[in-house]
Amino acid sequence: MSKDLVVKKSTLPGAGKGLFTKRDIKKGERIIEYLGEIITEKELDKRAEKDIYGYAMFISKKKCIDAYFTPNELARYANDAKGLSKVKGLNNNASYEVWRNRGWIKAEKDIPAGSEIFVSYGAEYWKDIRYNIKLDKEREKEAKKAAEKKKK
Repeated sequence: MSKDLVVKKSTLPGAGKGLFTKRDIKKGERIIEYLGEIITEKELDKRAEKDIYGYAMFISKKKCIDAYFTPNELARYANDAKGLSKVKGLNNNASYEVWRNRGWIKAEKDIPAGSEIFVSYGAEYWKDIRYNIKLDKEREKEAKKAAEKKKK
């Protein structure tokens, strides 16, 4: 199936790259296996503290698939249509599925050729992202204040 998928600019503003299908996909079909480094949830948390995160799929507490260091793995490019930037009419059309202790992206509806594949990252993911954005803005603000204070 991966020969029928292509990575190109996402239709979501600011999302970077997206995963697109070159052929029609039927509802219920496993589109692509989510591949990457196998690590524990504990290791994933350590990486997140170092801002090394964003491409993980949870299988269990003892098994997470982290595609952060494997940019050649296509499944990591599937975006969430309900993320930070939304486009009217674009909705998630796939979901993550654990099957036989492996991670997959599965079609939740028929997906026509040429379409971008969208999969929900979950509310927890977006909560963390929004929190990190808020922290970054606060850090920027503090850095500006410190720089201005230094000038005086």
